[in-house]
Amino acid sequence: MARLRSITLDHQIIFLLEGRPKNIVLFGETGAGKSSLVNLMAGKEVAHTSPDMQRCTLQWKEYTIDFEGASYMVFDTIGLEEPQLGIKEYLESVENAYKLVRELDDKGGIDLLLFCVRAGRVTATLQSNYRLFHEFLCEKKVPIVLAITNLEREQRMEEWWERNESTFDKYQIKVAGHACITAANRLDGRHKVLYEQSRTTIRNLVKEFTADGQKQAWTGGHNLFVSLMRRLKELLSGGSHLTRKDLVPHLTKRCGISPDVAKQLANMIKQNVA
Repeated sequence: MARLRSITLDHQIIFLLEGRPKNIVLFGETGAGKSSLVNLMAGKEVAHTSPDMQRCTLQWKEYTIDFEGASYMVFDTIGLEEPQLGIKEYLESVENAYKLVRELDDKGGIDLLLFCVRAGRVTATLQSNYRLFHEFLCEKKVPIVLAITNLEREQRMEEWWERNESTFDKYQIKVAGHACITAANRLDGRHKVLYEQSRTTIRNLVKEFTADGQKQAWTGGHNLFVSLMRRLKELLSGGSHLTRKDLVPHLTKRCGISPDVAKQLANMIKQNVA
């Protein structure tokens, strides 16, 4: 939790709030292990998990996690997977992510993006998630780190990154740091050891990139995605000749989403929903 520090000024005791909780936005596909990652960091069961890869996080959930004298607010977001979701649900996910960024403006901004990826094939969907949060919503101004889960079968978990780092480069997914971990809490010998090692690894990663002295927490405002949405609304509501059909190529190019979804999003903008 944030701490109070007292100073004396002209014989008056003044209390200053120190060490506000760091805001971390956790995102990634459904089934990547985001909720398990929250529990790993917390050192206890605070987030509901689902073994059958059902969607556990309906909008976003907020968790306070304290370790080593510091406090973190972790915002676990809904997974964004256009092929698995219906168009309406996908658009709601995008809108929820946008609302979360705006809400965090009032809570001191965003200190870290934590991108949770399940070990396996790197896909265009991963790239779409990365671009939505890092590029469009946060304008590349928030440190982003990877947590790669489901690595308990590796002889040495870090080897997975050594084999796959070039693939992330191919998809232009650039991160400041990474953690190769297992978030599966099992009680048997080797898995238990790996789990405890993983807790130390992810906590160290979070501490490193949210430490005091890092860049000030980023707040929204005139970032690329928000500015785009506002400009498109203005064009549609201000008597412009620009039509919904004209918006689709803009949204497809700038947001990396399919034409069908772009059409629906254009409708939402026109109706002043997005």
